[in-house]
Amino acid sequence: MTDYDVIVMGAGSPGEHCAGELADGGLRVAVVERQLVGGECSYYACIPSKTLLRPGEAAQEAREAAASAQVDVKAALAYRDFMVSSYSDAGQEHWLADRSIDLLRGTGRLAGVGVVEVDGVPHTARHIVVATGSDPVIPPVSGLPGLEGIWTNREVTGMKAVPRRLLILGGGPVGAEMAQAVRRLGGEVVVVEAAARLLAHEPAPLGDALGEVLRRDGVELMLGVQATAARRDGEDYVLTLNDGREARGDHLLAATGRRPRVDGIGLDTVGVHADRHGIPVDTHLRVADGLWAIGDVTGVRLLTHVGKYQGEVVAANILGDPREANYEAIPSVVYTDPQAASVGAAEAPFSATTPISEVAKTATYTHAYAQSNGFLTLLSDGDRLTGAYALGPEAGEWLQQATLAIRARVPLEVLRDTIQPFPTFSEIYVAALKALHKQVGAARQPDGGK
Repeated sequence: MTDYDVIVMGAGSPGEHCAGELADGGLRVAVVERQLVGGECSYYACIPSKTLLRPGEAAQEAREAAASAQVDVKAALAYRDFMVSSYSDAGQEHWLADRSIDLLRGTGRLAGVGVVEVDGVPHTARHIVVATGSDPVIPPVSGLPGLEGIWTNREVTGMKAVPRRLLILGGGPVGAEMAQAVRRLGGEVVVVEAAARLLAHEPAPLGDALGEVLRRDGVELMLGVQATAARRDGEDYVLTLNDGREARGDHLLAATGRRPRVDGIGLDTVGVHADRHGIPVDTHLRVADGLWAIGDVTGVRLLTHVGKYQGEVVAANILGDPREANYEAIPSVVYTDPQAASVGAAEAPFSATTPISEVAKTATYTHAYAQSNGFLTLLSDGDRLTGAYALGPEAGEWLQQATLAIRARVPLEVLRDTIQPFPTFSEIYVAALKALHKQVGAARQPDGGK
């Protein structure tokens, strides 16, 4: 007999989700957590960052719709505290208890096949699921590692007051979201990014368009430059750049990515080698017999919804319903206003772009629709959608049509024959698919459409 059927190492969103599925399947389950049940997403990332973005977005929407509004910063920060349960996981403890899931508080590590030690106490299980998450990366800029008081996602989402001038190193999703949040809460912001655009890992038009949006908000963007040194100068943080300039602010946010948390979790005791890309898994997310991995620690895509999906896949496999993970259509959303969203391939033989300013809904949504730089781009192999990306209000919602179409491999003819409701942003698909159909048809004519 083992102590449990399954022990899940890590009670962040993926681990918590997986444990819940397993318990619903009738198994004896325990989760190991050294900090807060609910993990990074619930307290230091997804939830608080979106909560801080929303007041500025709402005020801007009011101004664009012939109304007026201003942000109550004190109330906004108080609501952030409410949304993160004032950094208490008592509610999540009850959630686990209601499902008869044991919570093993402490630092867990593998201690051989089927064994997890929690603060030195061994616990056994038929299956172990590693869901230890990831840590923020502090780049090796001279003077930066160890510099007292620098912020990561945890400190910026937990801010007690709005910075006078926030200096952000990194123009990815965290950098872009927090730049807009702080700017619309009243602080000055400067973003330093080594790439020539924001969102360097997304299609270039998406990063360029979001850069225009942030500049309109008053965010200073220093793109295509690298930080070579960091220091304190009185109350300011200062970054020295490789073009000779300096950037400074009263707070410095390092938003330069995350790394799978694989060190010190006992992988050597089960003969598993991990690198900076994470723990290697097969298509079922199996590491070895009775050992699985989900979430950021796999290094697949460090997104909460990917980790939750992986948790469902592993739970199904453990419960006897064989299932493989499919990453053909992973949606990614940056929750700025407007949102930047993408899914699937970034390049394809055929592509078509439709601007949001041509969608009728936009005129009712904002008086400034004609100045919107939002758009939808569809990518295709000529038969089906293979990718899509968009900038626009709630783009993360309406881009899910493309996510489903890519995953289900829906033919272009079916997509063109789908009725879109009026007036909605989804109508943008009508024009984009029409343009894509025309392009594909022309290429397939004997003379190439000439």
